[in-house]
Amino acid sequence: MPRYDFRCRACGSTFEISRPMARSGDPAVCPDGHDDTVKLLSTVAVTGGAGGSSAPAGGGGGGGCCG
Repeated sequence: MPRYDFRCRACGSTFEISRPMARSGDPAVCPDGHDDTVKLLSTVAVTGGAGGSSAPAGGGGGGGCCG
């Protein structure tokens, strides 16, 4: 089940809630009972396999945006 991060505007606490994706936009109450919370944007790190790199080294390879 996905986890969503929230921050309480009243006390500044950051907390996590597990809920189905269909309920991802539902309001959340902080552990201290405050209901003025905001859902945080989560970042996800995606890495390649062991020792593999998907980006070429050196940064070359066309594009030519800057002369």
